[in-house]
Amino acid sequence: MSILALLDLTLKPESVADALAVIHETLTATRAFDGCLGVEVLMDAHDQTHIVLLERWESAASDAAYRAWRTTAAGASGLRTILATPPLLTTYDVAPDI
Repeated sequence: MSILALLDLTLKPESVADALAVIHETLTATRAFDGCLGVEVLMDAHDQTHIVLLERWESAASDAAYRAWRTTAAGASGLRTILATPPLLTTYDVAPDI
């Protein structure tokens, strides 16, 4: 069963100008990771420091493998350099057609 992951990001105000380049670089690797079905970037219409990444994964196992990889030196990204607070991750099971 596929899952959705929402990664809620709060940027440092001084990082807003550089944020999209860092996010683009990070998401290039995310989108190439086995089991990633896609990622969308949602930008808050009223707060330029608030961005949400909407990720779709083939399975919970694919998402877990990706999260584990991101904790390694090979999977480390530059996101932490632009964030004001730690990211907030929420995952959702995709309900069968209702």
